[in-house]
Amino acid sequence: MIELAVKYTNHPPALWIHNQCTLDSEVAVRVGGEFFFDPEPSDVSRNLVLIAGGVGINPLLSILRHSADLHRERANKGSGYEIGTIKLFYSAKNTSELLFKKNILDLVNEFPEKIACSLHVTKQTTQISAELKPYITEGRITEKEIRDHISKETLFYICGPPPMTDFFSKQLENSHVPKEHICFEKWW
Repeated sequence: MIELAVKYTNHPPALWIHNQCTLDSEVAVRVGGEFFFDPEPSDVSRNLVLIAGGVGINPLLSILRHSADLHRERANKGSGYEIGTIKLFYSAKNTSELLFKKNILDLVNEFPEKIACSLHVTKQTTQISAELKPYITEGRITEKEIRDHISKETLFYICGPPPMTDFFSKQLENSHVPKEHICFEKWW
């Protein structure tokens, strides 16, 4: 199953999805890119920090789900890749723009010892629901929050608006995180 959130913009593929795509429309999908987490069972255990802004959650949710599957497999079989901890930082204007909230919180609740999230809203004008409140921080993701997760075992994945992606990748480099431990996706 492929599940995507596509923000309405004037970019031709997004316009097509919002204005012309219907049930049973055919699409071509191309696999590729360098933005993924797919360790071998014998690879060293890594912690993951996933930093998402807006629809940048799409590839990070895939990494989060795959990490949960790796953890399930190891728990069930007693072998396979041993994932470290995973922390998702996800920012949007308001809670209605935090996509896949239920999927994310289901994983946090299923694996509280492995997966945590910090959901940030920058322009919230309505009351935050009780189920989201424990996970919500009002304001942007801060440099300090990210810096608190730096270790030699941690890989950082960043996907969001270009200024956000540039900011956090630069901050991580300035904090002496090796470049090969900083992955980011820029598609626009």
